[in-house]
Amino acid sequence: MTKSAAGAILTVALAAVSYTKASLPGAVYIDPLLYTVVGANYTKWRNSSAVGFDPTNTPPPFIQVFDPSFLEITGPSATIRSIASNPGFAFAHEAPIYVPDLNLVFFASNAGGTLGYSGWYNNSVVSMINMTEVDMALASTTGDVNIQVQTLDLSDAVQMVNGGTGPYKGDLLFVTSGRALLPPSIVRVNPNPPYNTTVLLDNFLGRQFNSLNDVKILPGTDIMFFTDPAYGWLNGFRPEPMLPSQVYRFDPSTGQVRVVADQFVHPNGIAFTPDGKTAFITDTGMLGGFLGTNQTLPATIYQFDVNPSTQSFTNRRVFAYIDSGAPDGIQLDTKGNVYAGCGDGINVWNVEGALIGKFYLNSTTAELMFTKSGLVILEETSMYLANIQAQGMTLAAL
Repeated sequence: MTKSAAGAILTVALAAVSYTKASLPGAVYIDPLLYTVVGANYTKWRNSSAVGFDPTNTPPPFIQVFDPSFLEITGPSATIRSIASNPGFAFAHEAPIYVPDLNLVFFASNAGGTLGYSGWYNNSVVSMINMTEVDMALASTTGDVNIQVQTLDLSDAVQMVNGGTGPYKGDLLFVTSGRALLPPSIVRVNPNPPYNTTVLLDNFLGRQFNSLNDVKILPGTDIMFFTDPAYGWLNGFRPEPMLPSQVYRFDPSTGQVRVVADQFVHPNGIAFTPDGKTAFITDTGMLGGFLGTNQTLPATIYQFDVNPSTQSFTNRRVFAYIDSGAPDGIQLDTKGNVYAGCGDGINVWNVEGALIGKFYLNSTTAELMFTKSGLVILEETSMYLANIQAQGMTLAAL
């Protein structure tokens, strides 16, 4: 692309957002109309979804704007800054839980994946970062910081944490993938030392789950919904799956557990709208672990209605297909905008499913979490903070 063409992109897109009466220094504005037809001689075809869409060749991290409404999410002065880093260890993978009273974010390392240093014989690690320390460090510089994260010494009942939500009645609520013959489970962990742990569920009527991946509480209830793909087997730390890859509902007050949605390749992230009437499930079917990547399989966010009486998921439809990588963890803000960790960073869609912007890192980003300080982004060997003005929906269950 020539410098004049890149300049034209910026000029046209800036004009398109002028009516918002706001701009975002350092953001890159992409006008989708400029890419509806690129011609046979286009030199930037993306034959692999592992390559991000960055037509301006802007060095990451940066904020990429596809629609002016994204500025209502970012605010006028958002930036993306690294807050913790360990290049040799994928310490920041999934299961983020923000505890506002402590101003701490808890999260887990990669289970069985690259730089995770966990597998059939070794557990993953749960850590936490103090957001008060992050805020103080960022206030003292205009650049990145590297805050020390603290590892939690958890019960042996907690094996390969991969998903989390809460606080749930004051505790952290994790789902574990299990390890070797140790079963996947749902566990409550006190966020204060000595991190007392209670296992809530570890089987489906006597059958082990495959490898639990993510969990959310249906708003207004204490009922848990969780996904169960086969990634433990595909990543070499669990036996071959013995159940379909499904989404389950668990009522801890009655012990009842049942399937509410199926027909996925690899159901992964889960989220609800603030009113609890709509559910989202991400399917990372294209990512097959030791079977490899198949770009013809789903990299898709599905949307469902939640039946008001049975709480089963009905009226399945495609909400969004991902252009880079596959959608992993998923969260919503208070306005119903949908955020997902993808192959190039955090992608954001409005309530209609239109892609409106990205927090572009040009690397696989599995999860994110809203905090008082902004949006915390987990990018395997690094953590980032985007100081945006959007607020996350309440995930706590009292």
